Amino acid sequence: MEHPLPHLAPVHFNMHALKASCSACSMHQLCLPMGLDAVDITRLDDVIGKRRRVARDERLYQMGQPFRNLYAIRFGHFKTYQINAAGEQQITGFQMAGELLGMDAISGDRHHCDAVALEDSEVCEIPFADLEDLFAHVPTLLRHFHRIMSQEITREQNVMLLLGNMRAEQRFAVFLINLSARYAARGYSATSFQLRMSREDIGNYLGLTIESISRLLSRFKKQGLVRVDKREVTLLEPALLKAMAAGTEQCHPMS
Repeated sequence: MEHPLPHLAPVHFNMHALKASCSACSMHQLCLPMGLDAVDITRLDDVIGKRRRVARDERLYQMGQPFRNLYAIRFGHFKTYQINAAGEQQITGFQMAGELLGMDAISGDRHHCDAVALEDSEVCEIPFADLEDLFAHVPTLLRHFHRIMSQEITREQNVMLLLGNMRAEQRFAVFLINLSARYAARGYSATSFQLRMSREDIGNYLGLTIESISRLLSRFKKQGLVRVDKREVTLLEPALLKAMAAGTEQCHPMS
């Protein structure tokens, strides 16, 4: 199904008393393991707390804050980042609907990064202590959670590889192809999507300057790889971009 991401209607941002319901959520198949029966989904609904609206640029949680909840993103986008000893921000990831925030804090009971909304967003609060109790009764859910944690470890390893060994154009191709796959998994267009993050944030995440990101976009546009209209990006040659991301094809120098 090919269609653009929906534009969010204006909302008022306070803690809502609206109770989350997994079975009625559009992100149900991404958040939950396949095969949960109605009884297990009801148990999970009982564990999940309130929906929480998070305004653009608002923190969901911050580094050092005690860990109590995981957060399932219902809609919107977030970025996570750490502040180094020099006081500089290092972005560690971009998250979207159907993904979990807060897993960094499970081992030490405190968050190791800040999570900030890139646009008006909404999350479901999941008290982790209650979720752990539920794991004992629903082993399928526990296996699913272990799979999510494994994917997060793999993602972090891929980021290390991205920043350590790849050329600038390869890093940017990986970034675009990754977004493409994630949007496709949510039923959106794999070839046309909005960059919810700024070019400065993309550069920070990829270890590149904002000037480098602008040059790469210009180069990709000139070579017919992408079309860019403000923040809307269309992948014109996704197969070639995938080859570049895999390192089997290089971006030709600008003439």
